[in-house]
Amino acid sequence: MSVEIERKFLVLNHSFKEQAYQKTTIKQGFLNSNKERVVRVRIKDDSGFLTIKGKSNTTGTTRFEWEKEISLEDANNLLQLCEKGVIEKYRYLVKIENHVFEVDEFLGDNLGLLVAEIELSSENESFSKPTWLGEEVTGQIKYYNSNLSKLPFKDW
Repeated sequence: MSVEIERKFLVLNHSFKEQAYQKTTIKQGFLNSNKERVVRVRIKDDSGFLTIKGKSNTTGTTRFEWEKEISLEDANNLLQLCEKGVIEKYRYLVKIENHVFEVDEFLGDNLGLLVAEIELSSENESFSKPTWLGEEVTGQIKYYNSNLSKLPFKDW
């Protein structure tokens, strides 16, 4: 159990890929996408995870998060029970000074959307912004994965 503090940004171009030190394939669905609590099933390469996230604070930067690794078989079975709209994406990890940006390149119905997240130790922590980082969208609900599963980028 932990509290997650993160900020979210649009990504201007694909130049971040030159700096990425890891690329992961992610497939995820939502057993519950209620705004009070989101229950997510995720397959990250060959590993399964079950995650519960609480409601965000007023700025959208902080919320409770609980995650547990589960078997790949269980994750695949749970994906069959998920609400409509599975998210598929590549996640790139990019280290900029003392921070790691997680950059998601969405696939399928969200193709063309590039979003970067950075986890911080406090809401006011400073960090360096790479040139490929665009507009901040922290707290904008349409960029939450649980919403992208219902109203994908192609329908905006």
